[in-house]
Amino acid sequence: MRIKAKAKDGVVTVKAMMKHPMLSYDVAKKKGKEANFIVYINGKVDGKDVYEASTSQFLSKNPYIKFQFKGEAGKELELSWVDLKGNTKSKKAKIK
Repeated sequence: MRIKAKAKDGVVTVKAMMKHPMLSYDVAKKKGKEANFIVYINGKVDGKDVYEASTSQFLSKNPYIKFQFKGEAGKELELSWVDLKGNTKSKKAKIK
């Protein structure tokens, strides 16, 4: 996962790319595999949620997200996701 978080005028802009195969039900059936895709994404700063998304199989492979929230530089953003099988991944990035 790659994360860039930049603050400007009290607004933090986050750009993140998550590495995941994102196999939808149709594609998984064609490949003879089990469906697996990210179902939940969460972003936190100082333990408070700043971004929360419930997703589905509509996201492409290695999804890229962008969001904004009120915040300041110097704090740490933690972005995490959960997939259909229950696997999780989390990464922290400093807001610049």
